[in-house]
Amino acid sequence: MGTYVPDTKQEQQEMLREIGFNSFDEMFSHIPEEVKLKDGLNLMPGLSEQAVIGKMEDIAGKNVVFRHIFRGAGAYNHYIPAIVSSVISKEEFVTAYTPYQAEISQGILQSIFEYQTMICELTGMDASNASIYDGATAAAEAAAMCRDRKRSTVYVSGAANPGVIEVIKTYCFGSNAKMVIVPEKCGVTDTEALAGMMKADAHAACFYVQQPNYFGNMEDGDGLGRIVHDAGAKYIMGCNPMALAVMKTPAGYGADIAVGDGQPLGMPLAFGGPYLGFMAATAAMARKLPGRIVGETKDDKGERAFVLTLQAREQHIRREKASSNVCSNQAWCALTASVYMTAMGADGMAEAAAQCMSKAHYLRDVLKEAGLEPKYAGEFFHEFVTVSPEGKCTDSGHILRALEKHGILGGLKLSDREILWCATEVNTREEMDETASIVRNVLHGECRHKEVCGA
Repeated sequence: MGTYVPDTKQEQQEMLREIGFNSFDEMFSHIPEEVKLKDGLNLMPGLSEQAVIGKMEDIAGKNVVFRHIFRGAGAYNHYIPAIVSSVISKEEFVTAYTPYQAEISQGILQSIFEYQTMICELTGMDASNASIYDGATAAAEAAAMCRDRKRSTVYVSGAANPGVIEVIKTYCFGSNAKMVIVPEKCGVTDTEALAGMMKADAHAACFYVQQPNYFGNMEDGDGLGRIVHDAGAKYIMGCNPMALAVMKTPAGYGADIAVGDGQPLGMPLAFGGPYLGFMAATAAMARKLPGRIVGETKDDKGERAFVLTLQAREQHIRREKASSNVCSNQAWCALTASVYMTAMGADGMAEAAAQCMSKAHYLRDVLKEAGLEPKYAGEFFHEFVTVSPEGKCTDSGHILRALEKHGILGGLKLSDREILWCATEVNTREEMDETASIVRNVLHGECRHKEVCGA
């Protein structure tokens, strides 16, 4: 914070006198003495700048930084143009939090409005909120939007991300709602099972599916949507925003609500966050969207202005009738997504998505040649599951440890024989060939040497 100037003792005293106090102790006199910290914080003595840098480098040295990454499962390694960090690191953006006197913060409101517009263009939906905490929360909030007194059962595809399923389950538990898992069959949602469940349940509120799903497979979005709507329920589609640059939109599938994690839109892999959840819906569902929505209007001079709109549905106004207690949003992450989408443009995102798809198919092919069989035959975006052959040293753990020895983060272990792989536009042919070569060596018994996998 280059322009941050701390206040002086004199300024602190002036502020205290202005609010009617002579000291900080007097200002906090309403706090019981027994809960006050009297001995100070247990902090180590101060260090010089050089010593601090050295200590931080020692701590950072414990991290493992992989040369190449072939793991996804909800968080993906994409190229981020340098202009993204240059824009979002400006102080006026970094220090801004959710604006409580919103209309004063016209710049922040405009950035959110532009974000909402881009999300609607990406999903094909009519309205978007100002973002939400993460993709899993967005899915759970979407399910809550669809419940009412007559319809309260939430159906979730068994092929969805396990973490998302758990968050939806937690939300349902907290509101005494029933959640039902629709089984997967051959790596996609079992449409026959869904049809039977929906037909037998007059209380079905909604169905959540991911496109592409957790295993990377493409679902029958049109068929699932027809089943759900024929039962009088709402259709929620979880989306990978990068895939939306080239695939059919949720609106095209007839979804009522589109949700997902915005991490691929300019947010690096950073120990799990911060990310953001995006939510968009049809016009008929717009008033049930949780959180903030920024609208465009005109000021008293007739010029373009921005305001928080449709606030009557929010918990700070109609607490007992609100469908959600969300009152904030990931404004900085939403700005990041907006800058990323602007920098990439529609053509740039489509090119990145096309490369994700083509490179994932190449990785699938070279891994198959190395001895890992694809588990599913259907079409996929940039993730797929492989199955390793039976053998003493051919299980998933041995394969992944061998790759780690060479600085490569392999796919996610699903079982002793199954791995979920991912490729994005940043992966090169050379990286994929090297990965396949190491896998081939492991499958041919070379993992018995400690230098290969540590076995």
